[in-house]
This record gives sequence, structure tokens and C-alpha cells, in this order.
Amino acid sequence: MANLKDILFGVTLVAIQGERDKHVTGITFDSRNVSQGDLFIAVKGLTVDGHQYISEAISAGAVAVLCEDLPPDQDPEVTYVQTDNSQKSLGIVATNFYNNPSEKLKLIGITGTNGKTTTATLLHDLFRMLGYKAGLISTVANRIGENSIAADYTTPDAIQINRLLHDMVESGCSHVFMEVSSHALVQNRVAGIKFSGGVFTNITHEHLDYHKTFDEYIRAKKILFDDLPADAFALVNADDRRAGIMLQNSSADKKTLAIKSMANFKAKVLHNTFQGLEMELDGTPVWFKLIGFFNAYNLLTAYAVASLLNEEKDEILTQLSQLEAARGRFEYVENPTNVLAIVDYAHTPDALENVLRTITGLRTGNELVITVVGCGGNRDSEKRPKMARIAIKYSDKIILTSDNPRDEDPEAIIDDMYMGVSKTAEKKTMRIVDRKEAIRTACNLARENDIILVAGKGHENYQEIKGERHHFDDKELLNEILTEA
Repeated sequence: MANLKDILFGVTLVAIQGERDKHVTGITFDSRNVSQGDLFIAVKGLTVDGHQYISEAISAGAVAVLCEDLPPDQDPEVTYVQTDNSQKSLGIVATNFYNNPSEKLKLIGITGTNGKTTTATLLHDLFRMLGYKAGLISTVANRIGENSIAADYTTPDAIQINRLLHDMVESGCSHVFMEVSSHALVQNRVAGIKFSGGVFTNITHEHLDYHKTFDEYIRAKKILFDDLPADAFALVNADDRRAGIMLQNSSADKKTLAIKSMANFKAKVLHNTFQGLEMELDGTPVWFKLIGFFNAYNLLTAYAVASLLNEEKDEILTQLSQLEAARGRFEYVENPTNVLAIVDYAHTPDALENVLRTITGLRTGNELVITVVGCGGNRDSEKRPKMARIAIKYSDKIILTSDNPRDEDPEAIIDDMYMGVSKTAEKKTMRIVDRKEAIRTACNLARENDIILVAGKGHENYQEIKGERHHFDDKELLNEILTEA
């Protein structure tokens, strides 16, 4: 329970009608979840305008309403608070309601197109091994210490975030590592939250169905760094040519990492094998369990963040060398055959190329690389032919299939991908809409020592079709089929 006037602190107020000194038992922006005594925040979303449900929220027990447009008919028992931006106000109200939990934590926000999940997970696991109780907010899972909570989105809504952070404070967490998506930044889901550090991994073309242009996507990522306080750090990957843009206008302590460029934190890949990576990190050679050049950046980033949080170099490297990749990130599928099966979340052109280039660099040349890949429905369609071209470039055989078709016709999605298939590549390209059959076909095609890559879904254990999620786990299915072989 909180006082309405207290949780409105920091909100831009246009007008207030009714009593502001009243108790609020909860906050919500979903009228279906309103309970007696709640504050209802009417948010204008992409498809639904919460202002249409103000009367329903009041009927369900809301004692106050926060909105951009005051309703024409008002209940005299209800307090109406008008603001200029409901989405941003929601974040600030949620922060106040949960007693500003981010200020009691070392909260590190990680943004970028690729590498967010692996980096956040590495940091969470690293700090647990360093003796801290740590929290994680990520695509794969939300964790409070050792307890895991299922994650539906890369970045939850503002109320969920603050509830999670509050629970982390209550359970004794000192450090929290959080993926921050571009959607969350634009939608003000982290408004009111205080970050101790912001991290930029990289940026490539993604989510243009939402942001419309690449420049808009870049500006969305930049919000994290623009809003960092002066006592925070801003760590960017200097090998990405947009790194400097992220640091413009940021008042935080600016730091860089790189493998190819000059930077505050440097690394060099010495050996890259299917067993792991040997890297010279900050002048010290270390063997890591993670595989691939792209993971060299993730490891370097985790090391740099831990260093900026004042951990000892030798202890960081010792513990970091013991860690494994996040689920669904270049993950081997154990099976009784001599086929090397890999599941990876790669669902952008850049991520897919990183994984396939890694495989190409490690193969002997005598084995086939068979890639199963699809693209999600209701998402950026421009990347579809690019994904097919990349798969063709690095694979001996490719199977185009469904990912999460959502509301789109999977055949139409594959048609878009097939536009990236050249005449000369048609012979090594197959179209199998049913993802299960596509994976089974890849397994049937594979011979001893061949490599199968199933890309796009990684850790996900569902397939979304026409608004429904059906159980589907690439790793589980691969293991089942290869065990039968």
C-alpha cells in the first residue's frame, strides 16, 4: 500500500481532479487486473488504448486513474490525474510504488542487437561465483539468486521490472544484470530506474518492423546512455562504428572495449576450437569454455563490467574461465551419434553469420554443414532473404522452415527467404514448412562427423502459431531424433 501523492513524485502533472492524499493498494495498466483500491494507468499502446477501459477499471475498484486525456464523465469518488505521457509516468509510478529498488542495487543495463543474453547471464553467474547474491532479468529467464522465473519478454513491463527489483532487494541481492531492449527504451519501461552502468554490445539491422528506420533503432538504443547518471559508467564496444554515437550526450564515465581497436579493455583471440577459446585478456592468456569469435566479445564485456565494479582481475578471470554459455547459445546437443548438432538463437543476419563463420573456421572441410533456419512472422521482413543468403554462403545444405510464424502464412515467409536463394544454390536448398520435419530431414541427411545447425529459436520451448504457443524445443527434438538413429 502507498499514498497516491507519494507515488506521483516525479510525474509531470497537467491536472488533478479529486483527492490526492489517499491510499492505493496496487497499480496496473490492464483493466482486467484491477483490484479494489488500485491506481489504473491508462496507456496508449500500439493496438490498444487504455483510455477506453477507464470506466471498466473504476467498476472493478480503481480509486484513482492516471491518464493523458480526462474522461468526459467522472466519478466524484475517484481521483483523476492527467499527465502528458502515461507510458513514462507508469515507469516513474512503478518505481515509487516499489520504493525505488534500483537505487539499492548495482543495476547494469545491457543493450545491443546481439550478445545481450549471453553477456547478462555470464555476469550473473560470474558474480554468484564471486560470492554475491545476484539477480538476472533476461530473455531466457529472470533469476533471483538461484531461483529462476520464466521470462516472456526480453525486458518486462515497468511494473514487473520494479516488482522483480523489489523482490531482489528483499532477498538480499547486491548486483543485478538486465537486458534492455530497444522496445523497452522507446516505451519508457525503464523510466525512473537508476542504472549503475550501461553496456552497448553492437548494433545491426533488426526490429525495423517496429522502429521503421535504422536511425530510429540507433536512437532507441542511445536512450539508455543519454539517461545514465554521472556516477554510472557507459561501456561500449569500440569495434562497432556506432559506439561513439551511444556516448554522445552521456554524462556517465565513458569506457571502451575492443578486440580490433584501441580501447580501455582489450582482448586477443589466440586459439578458437570446438572445445573453447584461448584469449589474451588484458594481457593475461586464459582458456574459456565458450566457443567462437562472437563469444570473445561477450567474455571481454563481462570482464570489463566486473572490473568497473571493482572486482579483482585474477579472481574475475579464474571464475569466468569456468562458465558456460547461456541456454540456446551455440549449445551442443548431446546424442549417441557422431553428428555434431548445435542449437543457436541466431535470428538476425549478423548473429547467423557469426555462428556459421565460427563453424566454418573450426571445421576440417571433410564434413557437411547442414543448416535449418526460418524467420519469425509479423517481424522485419527485410532480413528474410539476407538470412537465406548467409545460410547458403556457409552451408553445404540448407533447409528453410518455420520459426514462429505468428499470424503470417509460413509459406509466404519462406517465399521471402527464398528470394535470397540464387539459381546456383537451388540444388542445395530445401523448403520444409513443418519445423519438426525439417529438423528430422537434417538428421537423416547427416552422416558421421557432419554438423547440423538449427538456428532461430535457441532457448525457446514453444512455437507461436495464430496467437497460440505450442510446445516445441529444438534441442529436445534433435536429441530425440538422433537417439532414434
